[in-house]
Amino acid sequence: MLKVKVNDIDIEVEEGLTVLQACELAGAEIPRFCYHEKLSIAGNCRMCLVEIEKSRKPVASCAMPVTEGMNIKTNTKLVEKARKGVMEFLLANHPLDCPVCDQGGECDLQDQSMFYGIDKSRFKENKRFVPEKYMGPLIKTQMTRCIHCTRCVRFATEVAGVPEIGAIGRGEDMQITTYLEKAMESELSANVIDLCPVGALTSKPYVFEARPWELKKTETIDVMDAVGSNIRVDTYGWEVKRILPKINEDINEEWISDKTRFACDGLKYQRLDVPYVKKENNFYKISWTEALKILKNKINSTNPEKIAGLTGDLTNMETLFACKELFQKVLKSKDLESREKNTYINLNSRKNYLFNSEIKGIEKSDLILLIGTNPRYEATMLNARIRKSFLKNNTEIFSLGDLGDLTYPYKVLSNSTEEVKKIIENNSDISKRIKNAKYPLVIFGESALTLNSSKYMFEGFKKFLNENNKINEEWNSLNIIHSNASTVGSFDLDIVSKTNDTLEKIDNNFFELIFLIGRDNFSFTKKNEFIVYIGSHGDKGAEMADLILPGAAFTEQDGYFTNLEGKLQMAFKASYPPGEAKEDWVIINEIFKLVHNDILFKDKNELVSAMHNYLSFSRKNELSNLFKEEYISEKIFTLPIDYYHSNVIARSSKTMNECRNIRTKLKKTGTEG
Repeated sequence: MLKVKVNDIDIEVEEGLTVLQACELAGAEIPRFCYHEKLSIAGNCRMCLVEIEKSRKPVASCAMPVTEGMNIKTNTKLVEKARKGVMEFLLANHPLDCPVCDQGGECDLQDQSMFYGIDKSRFKENKRFVPEKYMGPLIKTQMTRCIHCTRCVRFATEVAGVPEIGAIGRGEDMQITTYLEKAMESELSANVIDLCPVGALTSKPYVFEARPWELKKTETIDVMDAVGSNIRVDTYGWEVKRILPKINEDINEEWISDKTRFACDGLKYQRLDVPYVKKENNFYKISWTEALKILKNKINSTNPEKIAGLTGDLTNMETLFACKELFQKVLKSKDLESREKNTYINLNSRKNYLFNSEIKGIEKSDLILLIGTNPRYEATMLNARIRKSFLKNNTEIFSLGDLGDLTYPYKVLSNSTEEVKKIIENNSDISKRIKNAKYPLVIFGESALTLNSSKYMFEGFKKFLNENNKINEEWNSLNIIHSNASTVGSFDLDIVSKTNDTLEKIDNNFFELIFLIGRDNFSFTKKNEFIVYIGSHGDKGAEMADLILPGAAFTEQDGYFTNLEGKLQMAFKASYPPGEAKEDWVIINEIFKLVHNDILFKDKNELVSAMHNYLSFSRKNELSNLFKEEYISEKIFTLPIDYYHSNVIARSSKTMNECRNIRTKLKKTGTEG
């Protein structure tokens, strides 16, 4: 520890910290534009100047390391004069368009000019003008406002791993741009909007929509993937105007994916707001009373063995638990399934289906093996951690098969189960590398778990890692990446058909009555089945339904979600369902009451309490015994992911559709990546 003095306050700081960090530890606020704790130090805005004893000039605190005995002053007349001089330079070319700038009210330059700005300028020259740059459908540019802090350049290169933004020209003629003026090919690109301290980079879909003080802000959880990124939802009345990241160092740090940020406009399109019934291939509006009466008659006339239910990828745990109770206590059916395919999963222990190393644990890994997964598209924020681990630890990364650009280098192994067999039988160089690594990660994707030999691979790797002490109290190297927000919560609640053939029975048209509870990623050839859809959007599930009961989206109801590492998080209500739509658990409750002449739960608190009691009990599901633990020679293909159309909200989003069209054009012209 080093002893330093900040504004006559003695403090001790760790060696390697900068003067700026030491000042903040002492409670002194240091203005800055270019410095950001998650990016490399640039030291080019000079706003963070401080005075250090025995130094002839003010010092840029962000770039100066702390040394023993330093005496730092942050509030002297010299410091104030220096900062005002820097601010005068920054404002010399800055346009006077604060009233029409989308950054207004959230602008660092605006805030700091209140403290260090002056009412007159000594510069008489004409202000410079920089033309707008094209950065795709997500980022609006007004580069005349740019102060050359280079945060966006460093983010694209260091965090996103797509070095497409840089500077051209020198001095006053310097411009920040994408080199070929095309859309950024990163799923994290829009984080530069949050990083930009002025209004040079703003949100294109949000332009002129609202001012920050007009919006109601709700801290909640993202459901676009299974990572569970922490977000803030800003609403104006009923409508979700924008989504921003909320800092959580354990999960998403302070970044979010573009899909998380911009798919929110899908919440206002193709919404279901009244019940519908299908007659002669046409949908007709009906009342809730009529809809529930039709459903009651259908349930009463159907054998329980002919009833099945499928839950969706965005379904919260309260709704899942209410469905489980409905199927067990009223419908008497065992065919309630949450999986989209018959993936192998061992429910005997929670550790068999979690990302056990945790997302933050990726940063200390020294070897990573990817099996049937593309983390860039399946879990974008997790992929960013893998890149961070590579940069920090020079981590060795291997993949069974070529996955394309993952934003970090990796070595391609044979995409066959033969390769897995060699590793777990100690006949491969990878076996030795895993054994010699201190914190190895073996990451299975859902693609690998759909194979005939999925049980052999998963259980074989678990045995191999156990034998080599890579699964212990300190570290667990065995991990699974799930794609959907509801998957882990579904497994925790045992929403998996006990016979393991529900999906096969549906394909064979065995059932007469099928409930789709938020299930849209599903297709089969329908014959005489009566399908009930409970959901928020008129998408694939609603298209094949005979009866539609309008539900709520994730921003319109409180609900628990468990992320891929097993953390239970609450998504809070930011808006409310449109029209006559109801919260999903309320619909399940009303079905129970209608059929059973009794309520399932008297209120949401009783439901949550019953769910937590269920989760606290140790359960065992022998589903794993239905899979044969035998080696089968086959290829391990990572199933293609339609990233911008992965769920019902994203498919309804105009912004996501535009991104998808641009990605498709780039692929056709061969200019992607």
